[in-house]
Amino acid sequence: MAVRDGNDAAAVQAAAAELAAGGLVAFATETVYGLGARADDDAAVARIYAAKGRPRGHPLIVHVADLAGAQAYAAHFSDAALRLAAAFWPGPLTLIVPRRVGWGAAAAAGQDSVGLRLPAHPVARALLQAAAGLGVSGVAAPSANRYGHVSPTTAAHVVREFGAALTVLDGGPCEVGIESAIVDCTRAQPALLRPGQLGREALQAVLGQPLAAPDAASPRAPGMMASHYAPAAPLQLLDAVSLRHGWQASAAQAGGVVGVYSRLAPRPGELGPGWVHRPMPDDARAVAHELFAVLREFDEAGVAAIWVERPPPGPDWDGVRDRLQRAAA
Repeated sequence: MAVRDGNDAAAVQAAAAELAAGGLVAFATETVYGLGARADDDAAVARIYAAKGRPRGHPLIVHVADLAGAQAYAAHFSDAALRLAAAFWPGPLTLIVPRRVGWGAAAAAGQDSVGLRLPAHPVARALLQAAAGLGVSGVAAPSANRYGHVSPTTAAHVVREFGAALTVLDGGPCEVGIESAIVDCTRAQPALLRPGQLGREALQAVLGQPLAAPDAASPRAPGMMASHYAPAAPLQLLDAVSLRHGWQASAAQAGGVVGVYSRLAPRPGELGPGWVHRPMPDDARAVAHELFAVLREFDEAGVAAIWVERPPPGPDWDGVRDRLQRAAA
C-alpha cells in the first residue's frame, strides 16, 4: 500500500485488515508516527522488534480504541489511573497499569505491567476502531523509526526509515511532536517515568498528590535509555554565552558545517557559510512540535555537528529538555 491518505475510509479499512492479518502498519498520532502490530499476537509484535532493531526487553505501548479496550489488557485500573484517563484520554498520556494475565505479554516484554494509551489523532482513532471491528483488541506501536533514532513526525520521515513497502497512514505533521508522557500507576504513589507535552503540574492537579520520581522498582518503559532520540550528527547542548563564543570561532573545528537551533539570534554577518541556523521558538509547545523535524533536517543537510541552546528552566520545558538530554548523551 505504501503511503495512503489517513482520511480515506477505504485506506484505513485496508490498513486495519493488514493489522488483523498480523502485518505492520505505520500511522499518525498526535505525538509521533507509530509502527503498529496487533498486540494480542506475539508473532506480529515480534515483527515490530525486528523491523526497528529494538531489544526484546524493551516494552511497547498498546494503543486502544476506548477505555473498555484498555481494561481488556489491565488486571485493574487504580483510582489514580481512572482519574488520569478521564482527564487526559484521548490524548498524549500513557498509563502503566498491572497487566491482565494472558494479555499482551510480548508487547509488555514479559513484565506484569503494560503501558496503555488512547490517542487523540483522528487517523489513529479511525484505525483502532476499524481494527477493533476485525477482532484486534489493541495495537502495540512504538515510534516508527529504527531503534534509538530521531522519532518521525511526518509520513515522509517514516518512509525514509523503512522504505516504500510499509503501509503508512498519512495524517499530516504530528501536532504535539514528542512522545507521550508516561505515568506509572502500579504503585500507591504514581510516578512520572517520562515527561511529555502534559506537564507534571497538570497531572498532579488531577491526581491531588505529587508524582514520584522513577526508581529501581519502576517498571521498564519506552524512552528511558540514557541515550535515545539521537540524530546521526553529534548533538551538544550549550548556553547562550557558549553559543555566541562558538560562532566567533571557525566551523572547521567541528570538521564541517554546524547546525544550530537556538533562541539566541545571530547578529547580521555573524555566521559564515560553515553554519546552518534554525531559530528556536520561545514557546515550549512550539519547540516540541518541530524539534524532531529540525534534527532530521540537519541530518539530511549532512551537518558534522548540531548545537542546540539549552531549554529555559520551568516545567513547561520538561518534555523538550528530556528529549534533548537523551539525544546529547
